Amino acid sequence: MEIMMKDSDARLKEEMDWKEKVFDSLSLPGLILSPDRKIVSANRKFEKAFGIQKAEVIGKRCHDFFYHSTRPCPTDLCPLAKVLTDREGHTVLRRVECPDGREKWEDRIFSPILDDEGNVRYVIESVRDVTNIKILERELEGVREFAEKVIESSQSGILAADRRGRIVVMNRAAEELTGFTLQQALRGEISVQNLYPPGRAYEILRKLRDPKIGGAGKLPSMRASMLNAQGESIPVQVTAAIIYDGDREVGTMGVFDDLREQLAHEERMNRMMVRISQSEKMASLGQLAAGVAHEINNPLTGILLYANLVLESLPEDSLLRDDVQFIIDDANRCGVIVKNLLAYSRQTSQNREVIHLNTLLENSLSLIRDQKLFMNIQIVKELSDEMMLVNADKNQLGQVIINLVMNALDAMERRGTLTFRTCRNKAEKKVYLEVSDTGCGIPRENMSRVFDPFFTTKNLGKGTGLGLSMVYGIIKDNDGSISIKETSPAGTTFLVELPLYQVTDDEDMFYNVENTVLV
Repeated sequence: MEIMMKDSDARLKEEMDWKEKVFDSLSLPGLILSPDRKIVSANRKFEKAFGIQKAEVIGKRCHDFFYHSTRPCPTDLCPLAKVLTDREGHTVLRRVECPDGREKWEDRIFSPILDDEGNVRYVIESVRDVTNIKILERELEGVREFAEKVIESSQSGILAADRRGRIVVMNRAAEELTGFTLQQALRGEISVQNLYPPGRAYEILRKLRDPKIGGAGKLPSMRASMLNAQGESIPVQVTAAIIYDGDREVGTMGVFDDLREQLAHEERMNRMMVRISQSEKMASLGQLAAGVAHEINNPLTGILLYANLVLESLPEDSLLRDDVQFIIDDANRCGVIVKNLLAYSRQTSQNREVIHLNTLLENSLSLIRDQKLFMNIQIVKELSDEMMLVNADKNQLGQVIINLVMNALDAMERRGTLTFRTCRNKAEKKVYLEVSDTGCGIPRENMSRVFDPFFTTKNLGKGTGLGLSMVYGIIKDNDGSISIKETSPAGTTFLVELPLYQVTDDEDMFYNVENTVLV
């Protein structure tokens, strides 16, 4: 009997030694806890990690050893209570402040040891130091947050999408550009395809995959059109790339710059250059016109003189009388052209005075005595009642208005609606006169030639082509500008801009009274 007891004790000791060896062989520092939180054992990794001997901790409670507290840790910080209840393993991440002030992060793993009845007999608490991992996570999080701030603060719209075109990144500039929000994109309400005209997104993707364009997966800067939330087309400068995970495509990204302001600036610069070119051309042609007019005038006077003498000397029944009359008529027509050339070269001095724009318009219209011209014309006046004074030569500007009216009547073939509008922009110190017709419009190919001398689309003998060029020159001489505001098959609108005359305090009452009477 005694021998049997000795054998049983030996086997038990051997089993305990074997379990102790297994416990010591664990790669993580560990403790064995009883359900009442007493430390039953500690493995060698634990002794080494915490610089203690096993005997120093056995019998202590875990919260006393780790945190020098007489009270158990709260359940939200220690899952031991859950392990005892659930009889399943649980983990918790704990932040520990070392005596030297360093921050340490530990992953505590609680694993139950069950008895034959399935109750928790002991709990193994393993401690894994994850400080380096936590530091790396923080660094990565910092990099991610910095990258997000860079993307968000970019003035260019930035978009990223997965392989199916679902948008996953959309910065504030992209939201403002498109009128859509990132939340709409994440909810699946929009995709990359919605931001382009039909088929355009796939065309860009084909270019991205073409190694001959910018290299596989890259699209050099190019102009394109995007659609905003209102369905409007927006010109943009786009640079795009495919996002790879190894050799596998996982998404695409694009950087977009709104070109509307740039294109508007280019358009303004182009108009300015056209105006400068037009002014230089008109100045040169003005000098040429004056010289040609004087050179032609003398021989033309002789032709008319001798042709009339010949006509007077011919008998009434002479067959030559009609031929001579043709010579006289054509010479007179040349005389009109010469007269227009002299007017075009503006060989007259200006007589400027201050006058209200509405008064100038009314006075000019009253000079067109042939009212039969307006029999089938409806005149509409949309005149502002604001103070719109100009300091200009009213006779010259009257000629401008008459020429614009006659040009509009010809475009409408004496039938349609002629509209006059006046307004001012006090901030820009300008007044505006618009003359709109319902004629056939100006073909695009003729737009740049409208104000050129001798350019006309009228039939031979119906016009000299000097009317609008004279108008252009007169407006420039009076410090203004003239342009075609709009034109289409439904009609044309000419816009005249003139400087707003700034009245002094003494003049203010006078011009206000005069304005009331005149308008």
